[in-house]
Amino acid sequence: MAKKSTRFRWIIVVMLFFSTTIVYFDRVILGILAPQLESLFGWSEQQYGYIVFSFQLTYAIGPFIAGYVIDRLGTRRGFSLSVIIWALASLSHVFAQSWIGFALARMGLGIGQSGNFPASIKIISEWFPKKERAFATGLFNGGSNMGQIFAPLMIPVILLWFYSWQYVFIFSFILSGLWLMAWLILFREPAKSRFVNREELDYINSDQAVTETIKVPWKKIIFYRQTWVVALGKLFADPIWYFYLFWGAKFLHSKYGINLAELALPLVIIYLVAYGGGIAGGAVSSWLLKRGKSANYSRKMTMLGSAILVLPVMTVPFIDSLFLNVALIAIAAAAHNSWSANIFTVASDLFPRKAVGSVIGFSTTVGSIGGMVTALLIGYILNEAGLRGYVFPFVIFSFGYLIGLFVIHRLSPRFEPVSMEPEKI
Repeated sequence: MAKKSTRFRWIIVVMLFFSTTIVYFDRVILGILAPQLESLFGWSEQQYGYIVFSFQLTYAIGPFIAGYVIDRLGTRRGFSLSVIIWALASLSHVFAQSWIGFALARMGLGIGQSGNFPASIKIISEWFPKKERAFATGLFNGGSNMGQIFAPLMIPVILLWFYSWQYVFIFSFILSGLWLMAWLILFREPAKSRFVNREELDYINSDQAVTETIKVPWKKIIFYRQTWVVALGKLFADPIWYFYLFWGAKFLHSKYGINLAELALPLVIIYLVAYGGGIAGGAVSSWLLKRGKSANYSRKMTMLGSAILVLPVMTVPFIDSLFLNVALIAIAAAAHNSWSANIFTVASDLFPRKAVGSVIGFSTTVGSIGGMVTALLIGYILNEAGLRGYVFPFVIFSFGYLIGLFVIHRLSPRFEPVSMEPEKI
């Protein structure tokens, strides 16, 4: 009888899911605590925009560097270094006493967290055959929503127990430390893992091309057309997601006057639906591939459906119903996660595994530069126009994904994989 294959690759997905949960728990803390902290420290909308910009600044620079470091150190050591940096940065919020202090803490957080997605996408490419990558990516990327579900549920409990916002960041630091210990115990590359047998390893490598073992000249990554396919996919989507992330709770608080405890249910609904969208987007794309469709068709058709689902969110500023607004934002967030699951997977479709970390790192940098610009712009608009200022981002951002897909298709009509030659040393 044939020996049964292990399935440890799905445990790796669970680990990546929890790391992404912690990353987004860290990110969303500030958006949820913002009304309280603004009252305590006297921030203006523009100063809050500067704090968001500070995170985006280092998160724009960090991923390109992180992708390079992870490609060179390997995912185990590179990812561990990233977690250590973001855990310490999260803890540093405890000592902030002004908007400048919070801006500096967010800069450190951006540096550390810039390694999460380059490492995770590279790990998926190492642990999964191409036909399962989009689904696996959708599963772990769901941690971005779980972090945002967990935060509004957990933050009021922490405040009730400890009466101080500082303990929220201490709790995040502890979560990161526990995850890192589990990571170091469990993770090795597939060929060296004691939890993976020969049958699973053969399955993992079943559709890997020979070129996936070459050394990639990272400085040449940015000159490939395929790199810009992924980068533009991030550029047109990431600023929109950051708007939901950093201003979503503030919008609901400003429009409906709901307090921290009352925010929990709307945010949980939004990000629970968003989580389902990420899984569904990955599953649909993988299903189309298994049905014999090309990666080009499977990814783009799924991304087109996602882009269309975002369009109704433009009506949010003009609707008075809290329930309807939460539903529309939830659908848009779900569509974003579907888009993300596929654009991340496109990187591993188009590039050999040795290059994936650098490609995702560079692409995240490009997306974060867009987020930097929009953070300053949104902060300025809201500072000048108040609640009416939300019309601009909701309406403009609703078209971002359609425009992005059009540009991507024009740039790469067939999603042709990169053919890389080994670097001469």
